Amino acid sequence: MARITARVPGTPWANTSWSGLALRRLRAAADPDSAPRPVALPASWEDAAAEALAALAPGTGPVSLPALAEEWIGRLAARAVAPKLLDAAEAEALARELRALLLARRGAPGASLWRNDTRAEPRFVLNLPAFLDEAGGFDHAAYAAAVGTAVRALEVATGGKATRLRVGFADLAGLLAALGLAYDSAAAREVGTCLSALTRGAAEQASAALAEHLGAREPAALLWPAPPAGCAVPGLAAAARRALDAAGATQGLRHAGCFALTVPDAVEALLGAETGGLAPAQGATRLAHDEAGRVVEQPTLAARRALALQGERALALLAPVPDSAREAMDAVIRPYLHAASPVPAARPLPARPLPPPRPAIAPGAAPGTGLHGQVWRVVVGGHRVTLRATQSATGGLAEVGLTAGGKEGSGFRGLLEGFIQAVNIGLARGVPLSDYVGSFAYTRFGPAGAVEGDPEILCATSVLDWAFRRLAIAHLGGEAARRLWPDPSLEECAVEATGTPGDRGPLLPLDLPAQPSPAARRRTLRLVG
Repeated sequence: MARITARVPGTPWANTSWSGLALRRLRAAADPDSAPRPVALPASWEDAAAEALAALAPGTGPVSLPALAEEWIGRLAARAVAPKLLDAAEAEALARELRALLLARRGAPGASLWRNDTRAEPRFVLNLPAFLDEAGGFDHAAYAAAVGTAVRALEVATGGKATRLRVGFADLAGLLAALGLAYDSAAAREVGTCLSALTRGAAEQASAALAEHLGAREPAALLWPAPPAGCAVPGLAAAARRALDAAGATQGLRHAGCFALTVPDAVEALLGAETGGLAPAQGATRLAHDEAGRVVEQPTLAARRALALQGERALALLAPVPDSAREAMDAVIRPYLHAASPVPAARPLPARPLPPPRPAIAPGAAPGTGLHGQVWRVVVGGHRVTLRATQSATGGLAEVGLTAGGKEGSGFRGLLEGFIQAVNIGLARGVPLSDYVGSFAYTRFGPAGAVEGDPEILCATSVLDWAFRRLAIAHLGGEAARRLWPDPSLEECAVEATGTPGDRGPLLPLDLPAQPSPAARRRTLRLVG
């Protein structure tokens, strides 16, 4: 590790706030699978910020925070003046404000602006714990000014064409812990409500100021919940109310929405924010590598900050909270957002014990205690079919399995498997087998024709027809089943055949009428001369 000073004559930042800044140089990688690259950043910033800077910089070569930051700051200043979004003085003031926010680790644009990715929608994030003052209070005036800077920066980044901007905050959990407030408490939710109200009010004031110069596109918003009359942070509730009142008194807005919490990227880590948006903390420690390369447990930045301000309470303030706590915080912040907050990542289910081992199955028995099975293998219309019937200890039909041979396609086999699963569900819930046989006997579906391998069923209209009549003979009484559901003829099994053996007329010696019926006579042709 080496220490350098940002005093390079002729560089774009020679006469800026970067001048005289002590930097340290180290090698850092964006992720464990990437090769380390030389990184230069302020000496007081931690190694995690160096890894984030390595992820933000395109390419694999050396990267310096002043040089990389001045690239996107210079691009914004040039874009502001060219289409006359801002005059030269305003563009220079915007550049100074952006440098100050970044150096104080209070705010920065998202990764797309650092990488000059014009396809991605830009965003701006503000690091809430960075606005704590030395006494442990929250600098709400500086925060409101930073929100205005973020709105102007995104307006320039989008070329003045975007109707919606994305300005949001990060590490609400770290701020609450530093203030001595438990995340899952009414006092913490009051602070979150006031912060959200202040963010929206300040953002819409900045949008209204741009509308005065560039033209209004939206009416001033007048409907929002009133913020709490007070909260644990002195002056924050009053500042939020003043910001909302000032936003409502404007003549129009440039944007339909400005305040949105977004999914975090490497910029949050560069600023030192450890949680995105309103997400709660995951604990007071994290796993990291020490100088020897060993994995050790280290306190988080929020824990160090809270320990300095709140003492031993820091561990309890940063303890994990249930999902209901985040939902309650989201409920009080949501009314001030212009877009829904990101959905949190799903948590893994708690560990469950393995199921007990299954008992050994006796030879010849079907799976399951006390179950016995039967298997029939036949050929229906030239297609091999296997039917398995599992009988319970009481003698009833417990489960059915039906598989077709290799001639059938995967779609047919999948449909047949799903159908048999539905039948098994019905059998398990007490549906009589006779109902299934009455519904599916003589069904026309798939292969049909002569049956080989079953001496009691010689012909079937389909695989389902044979299977259910086979089950009826085996479980409902052979003689009764053969009488109720007789074999069809080969002609009736043909694809173009209509009717079923059940539709056959009575085989009694009835005399047919000598004269045709009136309906038949009306269907004959007559010659009219």
